[in-house]
Amino acid sequence: MISFRVLNEETIKELLDIKSIIQAVEQAYILKNSNQASLFPIITHVFEPDKADMDIKSGQLKGNVNVFGLKIVSWFGENTKKNLPPLIGAIMVFDSQTGVPLGILSAEHITGLRTGAAGGIGAKYLARKDSENLLMIGAGRQALFQVAAALITLKNIKKVTVYDPISNEMAVDFCNKIKARLKNDFLSKYKGDKDYYGMLAKRYDITFEVADDIKKAVAEADVIVTATPSRKPIIKKEWVKKGTHITCIGSDMEGKQEIDENIFSIARVFADDINQVVKVGEAEMPIKKGIITKEDIVAEIGSVISGKVAGRVSEEDITIFDSTGIALQDLVTANLALTAAKEKDLGKIVEL
Repeated sequence: MISFRVLNEETIKELLDIKSIIQAVEQAYILKNSNQASLFPIITHVFEPDKADMDIKSGQLKGNVNVFGLKIVSWFGENTKKNLPPLIGAIMVFDSQTGVPLGILSAEHITGLRTGAAGGIGAKYLARKDSENLLMIGAGRQALFQVAAALITLKNIKKVTVYDPISNEMAVDFCNKIKARLKNDFLSKYKGDKDYYGMLAKRYDITFEVADDIKKAVAEADVIVTATPSRKPIIKKEWVKKGTHITCIGSDMEGKQEIDENIFSIARVFADDINQVVKVGEAEMPIKKGIITKEDIVAEIGSVISGKVAGRVSEEDITIFDSTGIALQDLVTANLALTAAKEKDLGKIVEL
């Protein structure tokens, strides 16, 4: 009889911390870059444009992880009105040597952590080291993870400005609650490490303010993170100053777009997976419109982490990290949770 572990949302929150996930996602990018990982074709379906969709992402990690699996996740934007989370899904993990299932995990918190980690990694390797102003576009659930991770990987951020193209009230609410949420949901994980706790507490205790003027906010930003469901550009090319880094998170399905496609013509562009971003990422539109070609994408982020390709080559470079999200992020994070759960004897064991 075959048995596997089931982890619910609360158990996953107890087991995982953002710093460890940043390290794990970096490992996944490196494994991909060294041909020790594979991605399988994505399956997507839109139930109702801008209101409900789902996708299935799958793949395999080799090396010291050695698992394969999939994540099926749906986004129903109006779930908040029904007292339900908008993002719901599950991750299935299997042993690569036997095919035996290792676990089924709730996908909501893992998706938040691994996506936030990707944004933090993009900023770590592509933003200017002296970056002080972070602009967060989108004040939904993912914004919390993006800010939490960026403030770990960027040492000199002094102000976070928040703009939400759908609801200014959401941006105001986000700024009012962000410090408490960072402390309770992220900082509290490190109470056992006094030095790291103190360092991170200072990074999280900075200025958060709502952007009244998006043009001005973009012009002042050193780092911009976009995490919205937009299908039309929010940022215009002429607003972006030299030296800015932009991480695009929201464009993860055909037709989505968050920034002016013309920005790609003046930027060094990087991807989590080149084949994926040209189809469903922020790079889709500039390629379809002939502004850039697939070959103009400098490299995947794993090549930068591995030191094979330079990220930023000058302080004036505009850089873009097109992060559509790949199954390898989910698998490495889920595997980390399963390993920790086994050590602590958490979760439920189910027999097939």
